[in-house]
Amino acid sequence: MRVLVVEDDVALCNNIKNKLVKAGFAVDMVHDGEEAEYLGNDGVYDAVILDLGLPKRPGLQVLKNWRRRLNTVPVIILTARNEWLDRIEGIEAGADDYLGKPFHMEELTARIKALIRRSQSKTQGIIELDQYRLDENQQAVFRPDGEKLTLSGTEFRLLRCFMINKNRIMTKEVLMDHIYDHDTINDHNVIEVYVNRLRKKIGKECIKTFRGQGYQFVSSGNIE
Repeated sequence: MRVLVVEDDVALCNNIKNKLVKAGFAVDMVHDGEEAEYLGNDGVYDAVILDLGLPKRPGLQVLKNWRRRLNTVPVIILTARNEWLDRIEGIEAGADDYLGKPFHMEELTARIKALIRRSQSKTQGIIELDQYRLDENQQAVFRPDGEKLTLSGTEFRLLRCFMINKNRIMTKEVLMDHIYDHDTINDHNVIEVYVNRLRKKIGKECIKTFRGQGYQFVSSGNIE
């Protein structure tokens, strides 16, 4: 899961990023409205955390511009706790949730997970595919025989991307966009390394290579 954090308070922004990274997210940060609007239109983010009081372009305008362009990325806005008008304007502009400052990082993390699940029609923190169960809270996958396998942050994001895009061939470029932030070296060979790690954990037959195209998480019914 990849999240964009838009907040002009650099210290707060760093705290949010550190917490989300520990929770298994890839995180990009930006501190002004103009760059936020540009990055938010990339189509690579699963959710955006958006402060409203931004330099160069107000967060509310950024949100309105996204929605005007039919950008449906899930957005949670950050507001001062007593600024109820900001909350109303944000929701009316197309925000999916809001959180008043100051807030607990654990609550923000839980809200982001819930927001992404809702946007992907998931009602719990469990993704199931072909008897494999990916537990977002434990950052682990359960094999059909019930064995629990703990995943690294990158392994978790990669497997999650495969499972929510079942039967779709995923190119290395798309996988890089969804599991790494902008500060990560853009080396497509890294994807091969983590695909091989996942194969060793869940079974090499579960991830099929399409030469020149990419990879696909293959259900047992489709394995040749």
